[in-house]
Amino acid sequence: MPGVPPDHDTDHDTDHDHLWDRLHRVEQRVRTAVRERRADDPDPDDPYRGQYLGPEAVERILASAAVTTGHGTPAGQDAPAPPPGSRLARLGAAFGLLPVDLDLLLVALAPDLDPRFEQLYGYLNDDLTRRRATVGLALELCGLPGAGAGRFRFAVRAPLIAGGLLELTEPDRPLLSRTLRVPDRVTAHLLGEDEPDDALAGLAHRADPAARAEPMGAAGALTPAEAGALTPAEAGALTPAEAQAVDRLRAAATAAGGGAVYLLDRGGHAGPLAVAALAADGRPPLVVDAAALAARPPGATVRVLAREARLAGGGVVLGPLDRLEPERPERAALLRELCAELAAVPLIVHGSLVWDPAWSRESPVLVTAPPPDADGRAGQWARALAAAGTPLDEELTDGLAEAVAAYRVDREKLARAASVAARTAAAERRPVRAEDLRAAVRAQNAAGLARLARRIEPAVGWPDLVLPDPTADRLRELVLRARHRDQVLGRWRMRPGGGRGNGVIALFAGESGTGKTMSAEVVAAELGMELYVVDLSTVVDKYIGETEKNLERIFTEAAQVNGVLLFDEADALFGKRAQVKDAHDRHANLETAYLLQRMESFDGIALLTTNLRANLDEAFTRRLDVIAEFPLPDRAQRRLLWDRCLGPALPRGDDLDLDYCAEHFELTGGSIRACAVSAAYLAAGAGTPLGMAQLVAAVVGEYRKLGRLVLESEFGPWLERLRPAPEQSGAAGRR
Repeated sequence: MPGVPPDHDTDHDTDHDHLWDRLHRVEQRVRTAVRERRADDPDPDDPYRGQYLGPEAVERILASAAVTTGHGTPAGQDAPAPPPGSRLARLGAAFGLLPVDLDLLLVALAPDLDPRFEQLYGYLNDDLTRRRATVGLALELCGLPGAGAGRFRFAVRAPLIAGGLLELTEPDRPLLSRTLRVPDRVTAHLLGEDEPDDALAGLAHRADPAARAEPMGAAGALTPAEAGALTPAEAGALTPAEAQAVDRLRAAATAAGGGAVYLLDRGGHAGPLAVAALAADGRPPLVVDAAALAARPPGATVRVLAREARLAGGGVVLGPLDRLEPERPERAALLRELCAELAAVPLIVHGSLVWDPAWSRESPVLVTAPPPDADGRAGQWARALAAAGTPLDEELTDGLAEAVAAYRVDREKLARAASVAARTAAAERRPVRAEDLRAAVRAQNAAGLARLARRIEPAVGWPDLVLPDPTADRLRELVLRARHRDQVLGRWRMRPGGGRGNGVIALFAGESGTGKTMSAEVVAAELGMELYVVDLSTVVDKYIGETEKNLERIFTEAAQVNGVLLFDEADALFGKRAQVKDAHDRHANLETAYLLQRMESFDGIALLTTNLRANLDEAFTRRLDVIAEFPLPDRAQRRLLWDRCLGPALPRGDDLDLDYCAEHFELTGGSIRACAVSAAYLAAGAGTPLGMAQLVAAVVGEYRKLGRLVLESEFGPWLERLRPAPEQSGAAGRR
């Protein structure tokens, strides 16, 4: 439209024209009041007016009427109604204001828009230091008696006061002489400002889908707040399940009567669905961080939040609820206060906790958020990486879905991980690779589990394993289950009943040293995760019930990280239940029963290793997804193990015969590794390449450590060479 500035529109002009017109009417009332006041003033030119009370003024007060009836026309009769759709009209509708309330608000607002009113109000208050309207003056200017029903428009539960549109200062004064003040945020809103209140900085932000659709800046990194504000509509097409959830949310949040809606979140991606539901209904979503809310003083913050939502005519998205910790009494009281203050505003709370009816006066409508499937998760990663501005290498571009299939991160961690991976690649001036994603996802793991288990960053791969084909096949099946469980258990609905989780549980059974722990490390490396080995010393407790509590902490923390949980020597915890003969047996059976239930509901990846599979309770077998047997290595495998354990850097003598070692020494991979290290020390001490004599000496030491007999049939001529000469033995005896 010609003549209209680019940052304003016709609605803004209409709002301002009406606001200034109403302010002009307030000015006319003030002029009338000033003329009448001066007409009754015996000395209108007194320079000390408002600073003292003279005898004539006292007599005039005593002679005046006991109850003033006010000046001018009653409020609202001479003022036109605000134009439909204007900010003043929307303000009145959102806060339930009567015409008289709008007049009282404008009287209090006048000094914030025109400084002349400060002097005029000082004169009318008969106190030049009081330059804002008092309750009595506002009622007088609006034609309302101070002793009538008008004073109740300033009660605690009155719309102007309860909604935070007016503040009464100087509470020690009588009501009629208290000063009125309009908060700066309300003034700014009426003048066209849409930025949230400064008091909400770091706590809430307004999600703007239209603005978010613009290309991101050069930095490209998403902050946690921005990551939570992205809607599925901005990020891509909704899946049918997500679209259905958004429709249900939209209907529930805007239903007559208001009230909260609780979006049960099982995948950490419910926030964008809540934002999309409000935005689809034309309500600007105000996204609130639950953790930041918990750190603020409850009363004032909640009122400012409620006022902001009503000013914008939008709704509030609060979450994740878990960060608010509503189990604590003071946090539950904060949540109840928030639900009560936002009773007239669409409120969507999302989180993974089960809603407790004690958290609100009215129970919310429950909607379950569908977790993203494999394709949806790959799309989220693709968009987050594209927003970060660093290209992907060709291999990752073609296999992104498979590369991120095993990662279970919420939207905030996903955005941070994508940003870290992109910045890591950009620092080396190359495209993003799969290993960048693995490192970035591992960096998002909290430190809680590291305090309960030993963290191992995988440093081995499939080429480092020497296993029979059936065992290797079981390990690949385990990786396959971990990557495609969302598709099989989620999209194809192959999950059994009974509250079983989406976790993958595997058992590695075999003698010590056969490669069980190393295989767990390889599985973690293949999935791009860290390995967490449960330390039994931090779990087992002699006091009844403490072991179960320690295990619960481990399972809870493990479900929140992208890691593989390893219970080494699992038969110590998962032993068979025995016939109850005393209290100790009963308690041991309770521990096993708890583990049976908890493992079944676990959503992560857990590996159990044992040397004695027969010691495990049979009930665990049914709950295991994969069982891998680790047999003793055969001759060919031992030959390969000897070669790999010695490595390429260790100098080897000409007499080194690894075929002989593989043929005669029946050792596990762990023992072969120990022999190789011991032999390397002997070679380093002698300052010569590793020879057969040093290697056989290391094997003899390993045999004695294991309690095995050193037989000539196994060691052959090498055993004779290791024996000391007779004269050396005699000399040693004489010494």
